[in-house]
Amino acid sequence: MPECVWIHYSRPRPHWYALGEDDQAVLAESWSRVRSRSEADGARCQGSYHIRGQHDFQDVEIWIFPDSRAAFAHWEGLCGERYNEFFAFANNLGLAKEGADS
Repeated sequence: MPECVWIHYSRPRPHWYALGEDDQAVLAESWSRVRSRSEADGARCQGSYHIRGQHDFQDVEIWIFPDSRAAFAHWEGLCGERYNEFFAFANNLGLAKEGADS
């Protein structure tokens, strides 16, 4: 399977701000563990960026995964920790083209 790039756009949902700081910290830590597991399994985070200007989202993360299954496992892990409950999102997944240079 070819390596893939995952582009993840996000913004907090309104009820994220209704949580107390302690609850936000617990959730953020659980999401950090998911990210660390993905990195231990070969994923590479290329960066997390704040979006400026007109856009539907506030932040973007760019990841490289060994394959699409690993990207799906990463997303499934985040959702299992309630990420999608507190953040609106859009995900793009791109597979490396055959014969393309990395």
